[in-house]
Amino acid sequence: MAVGELIEDIFDRAGVTACLHVVDIDADDPADARGPAGPLAAGDPGGAPGARGGPEVAIRADEQVVIASIFKILLVLEFARQVVAGQVDPGERVLVTAADRLGGWGLAGCADDTEVSLRDLAYFAMSVSDNTAADVLLRRVGADLLPMLAAELGLARTRVLGGPRELVEMMLADVGARTEADFARIFPTLPAERVHAMRVFDPAQTTSSTAREITRLLGLIWRDAAGPAPACAMVRAWMARQLFWTRLAAGFPPGVRVSGKTGTLPGLHLEAGVAEYPDGRRYAIAVFARSNELATRRIDVDLAMGEAARTAVEGLREA
Repeated sequence: MAVGELIEDIFDRAGVTACLHVVDIDADDPADARGPAGPLAAGDPGGAPGARGGPEVAIRADEQVVIASIFKILLVLEFARQVVAGQVDPGERVLVTAADRLGGWGLAGCADDTEVSLRDLAYFAMSVSDNTAADVLLRRVGADLLPMLAAELGLARTRVLGGPRELVEMMLADVGARTEADFARIFPTLPAERVHAMRVFDPAQTTSSTAREITRLLGLIWRDAAGPAPACAMVRAWMARQLFWTRLAAGFPPGVRVSGKTGTLPGLHLEAGVAEYPDGRRYAIAVFARSNELATRRIDVDLAMGEAARTAVEGLREA
């Protein structure tokens, strides 16, 4: 069975539809390549140009998809670049108050005002996908700069429309809730078709990209080509400290270093990262899975994502 068929079978067993792109980071950079997907690719009906010319596994890799918290990779990259340029002091202290808190992990759960450095905001945004930390950091570095950064890096189909606060406000408005408590009460009562019609699930109305563009971003960071080398090193270090291990990292054996960033919305299970093998070979991975079930905690989906990523990488290594 071909690699693409094996991966589709993994997704079918988990009951999800997924976009996947896995590429050898150290192959020749085909930033300007256009044409069909590589020899290990499965069917990719997205139809958009921009296929990578080097070794890859691609399944719907050019389909425009919601990326949720995956955008935080761009956020901390912009922050790191500003630090290296001397535009911001990473040790600058910020007071995070109740008015700043958004739902999710990290600072959102604090009962009291908390003072942290900008550098620690970046750490929390990446390690536990802290929405509050990301929102405060985004205000400091400038939300208008992220679309400019994406364009500079050749990510023509990556759209950044605001940060976590804008996402939360959009979700509240779509269900007619005034507060997060109202949302928590109303959301479970909504029929599935009402939920799927929310703007946060429409790539045209929220932050979105493609699996291929996200692996390109990771490749640039890992090759020190997304900015000054010290800035890229900062991003790699933060991604290596992600605490969630049940998705990509769960699929790889001991000795393989996996750095990643998750993204999650009801029914959406997303992760992008890099697997680094002891022999020095490195692989950028993006797996974006969608389920009709709206549960955000699906260990079967998480493990399927890791298995699919490892299957794709092994296919590249064997080839």
